Amino acid sequence: MEQSQNPQVNEFMTKVIAKNPGEVEFHQAVFEVAESLIPYIEEHPKYKKGKILERMVEPERVLMFRIPWLDDKGEIQINRGFRIQMNSAIGPYKGGLRLHPTVYLGILKFLAFEQVFKNSLTTLPMGGSKGGSDFDPKGKSDSEVMHFCQSLMTELYRHIGPNLDIPAGDIGVGGREIGFLFGQYKRIKNEFTGVLTGKGLQWGGSLIRPEATGYGNVYFAKEMLATKGFDFKGKTVSISGSGNVAQFATQKATHLGAKVITLSDSSGFIYDPKGIDAKKLAFVFELKNIKRGRIKEYATKYNVEYYEGHRPWGIKCDIALPCATQNELNGEEAKILIDNGCICVSEGANMPCTPEAINLFHEKKILFAPGKASNAGGVSVSGLEMTQNSMRLPWASEEVDKKLHEIMVSIHNTCVKYGKGDDGYVNYVKGANIGGFVKVADAMLAQGTV
Repeated sequence: MEQSQNPQVNEFMTKVIAKNPGEVEFHQAVFEVAESLIPYIEEHPKYKKGKILERMVEPERVLMFRIPWLDDKGEIQINRGFRIQMNSAIGPYKGGLRLHPTVYLGILKFLAFEQVFKNSLTTLPMGGSKGGSDFDPKGKSDSEVMHFCQSLMTELYRHIGPNLDIPAGDIGVGGREIGFLFGQYKRIKNEFTGVLTGKGLQWGGSLIRPEATGYGNVYFAKEMLATKGFDFKGKTVSISGSGNVAQFATQKATHLGAKVITLSDSSGFIYDPKGIDAKKLAFVFELKNIKRGRIKEYATKYNVEYYEGHRPWGIKCDIALPCATQNELNGEEAKILIDNGCICVSEGANMPCTPEAINLFHEKKILFAPGKASNAGGVSVSGLEMTQNSMRLPWASEEVDKKLHEIMVSIHNTCVKYGKGDDGYVNYVKGANIGGFVKVADAMLAQGTV
């Protein structure tokens, strides 16, 4: 584990690591937050006396359960399911479900911890949670995915509800999976409630929800660029990932006049120096959302370079939007980006940049946005979907997009408020951590210790 120059941070982390052995992603997330918050807490004794940070790193509830299901051969398969209900001080638990072979307790605790701060920043009344399973939907038939989702919900339903915990999608969980999960919940509970977000438009979903995380990330980056007198027009953008977030970040960045030159998946990345225009992006939508193919097929179709087993950060760009997964951009890659003239990095995934990379961005005064701020667009529109479900009224796409943009501007303003230094440089990590913390901490103090 990285050591801090602040001995109080190291002392705090020693205790966290001892109580949560082997959960390296959780340790990393807590360390990054503690670096910002412990000096702030020292200046505000009420938070220290109330041991707020110590309470926030402990989940309110951890659920772990088995998920047996039948595959197409009639054989029983068994996966492990989780739900981490981290903090409900400002609202019901809210956070995604992730289906991926790498899922284990440490990753979901890191995601749930981040979610607490992210949801607080949105201005909406939502607590933080996260869940999922080590099930891999890749290569599975629709029938197998349905059987798995039904088995997962048969256990999970008793722990969630529209005023308790409202799951959403994440890696491996899109419209298909949400549909299967919602259908099983409705069947068991015999009620139609807004217990999941990311639903289909015909049955309680919100317009702009699929676009929200990618759009929100670009909106946040746009606000950062504006502080330096820049915008997206004419800029070259490198994006990692090719799923939901990456697709819509590409769409919005292109709409704002930028040229997106890379996309990737777990096998490698494509480099298209001419830019991924609307027609090419439509191919990516079909490839990834319908055919569930590999990004290499883009390179074959459009005769561009494909770099197998590599990530796109060695390609020269003005703006980098890491939209794939955690720890996908390391210190060495950050140095290459900086040397190549990158001026802005905005996280579209959860914690995609390593601590070494973030330290370099700050050292070189690069505009850098942490995911808890810049990728909060998805959960923001999930919150708006919850509002529409409660009202039994849908909003037009223009209204949802307008509200999303307003929320991202508000999050940016909060980060500037708490993160701007004497030299004028905005440490968005510090700003997001303190801004997200204060709202939750004050609610916890007001509600007592039990």
